[in-house]
Amino acid sequence: MIKAVISGTGLYTPPASIDNEELVEAFNAYVERHNQTYADEIARGEREPLQPSAPEFIEKASGIKRRHVIDREGILDPDRLCPYIPDRGNDEPSVQCDMSVAAAKEALEQAGRSAADVDAVIVACSNLQRPYPAVAIEVQEALGIDGFAYDMNVACSSATFGLQAAVNSVENGTANVVLVISPEICSGHLNFRDRDSHFIFGDACTALLVEREDRVAAGQGFDVLGTRMKTKFSNNIRNNFGFLNRADESGVGQPDKLFIQQGRKVFKEVSPMVAETIQGHLKALELAPDDLRRMWLHQANLGMNQLISKRVLGRDATEEEAPVILDEYANTSSAGSIIAFHLHRKDLVSGDLGVICSFGAGYSIGSVVVRKR
Repeated sequence: MIKAVISGTGLYTPPASIDNEELVEAFNAYVERHNQTYADEIARGEREPLQPSAPEFIEKASGIKRRHVIDREGILDPDRLCPYIPDRGNDEPSVQCDMSVAAAKEALEQAGRSAADVDAVIVACSNLQRPYPAVAIEVQEALGIDGFAYDMNVACSSATFGLQAAVNSVENGTANVVLVISPEICSGHLNFRDRDSHFIFGDACTALLVEREDRVAAGQGFDVLGTRMKTKFSNNIRNNFGFLNRADESGVGQPDKLFIQQGRKVFKEVSPMVAETIQGHLKALELAPDDLRRMWLHQANLGMNQLISKRVLGRDATEEEAPVILDEYANTSSAGSIIAFHLHRKDLVSGDLGVICSFGAGYSIGSVVVRKR
């Protein structure tokens, strides 16, 4: 039977970054202006005043200290509070294409491969710049890959679902080498005027190269021992922006056309589902939680990751067992668990086991168990 191996990873990090203090300064300036504008209505009790944010609140609520973004000036402008990312002409590479190519080149170099070796490209992320032509096909063209490509979206689990699709393609013989790329521009769908969520997201792009095991040198990469996906419908994380938006003008610009969530419900409902999914996956592979050397979890909220790892292991996980990158990158949607995998695996030795797990809107959960070759 053909088995799949993750032979390389890549990461594109935007050069611009924003720390909590800068973000709060911009947000609080907006709050002050808003409350002054509507001071009379607030005094009459006809409107609730907006509440300021604080760096301490953000870090306590999420564990986030800073985030990398495509554009910081627009986000930090109290009159705008939105990134400025200019449209590009149809003959220019899209922003997501540029990010994807950068991450893909690192993954290829790490694996000792070239674009000529790749048969397929999957661009898997929460938000795509356009419905068609597929960004994946644009990336395929930009890299000079002869094969096939397609986009997919399973929100924060897009990368792990894309990884499963790549593994399936390799194991059933559809492709020998597959690139899975997640160009996440999360700042584009974040409501920077919402105190409860204005700090959550950052931007980044990851790439994974998946190959047949007989093409990969001994000791290189990670064997994919198994994948498990789970979905359960929920409205607690939602974004209603889409091509029908213009068909009802009353909805244009409303808060639900950006990221919205009921955070407490998400925490309460998703955390046990994720832990149960990982435990069930390990059991199906005849593995025990104690066999895990590392858990590369979705980087959405520090408290969620701590709770999930504790439920899986039956004790608090060490920082080595469940590394955290959201303090530096914030929530990068589907890229988060892959960033953790990219940055925190070099110390593993042959035979070490780990699980890459993402979770989020849908609800969706993706679990991928790997073993260092």
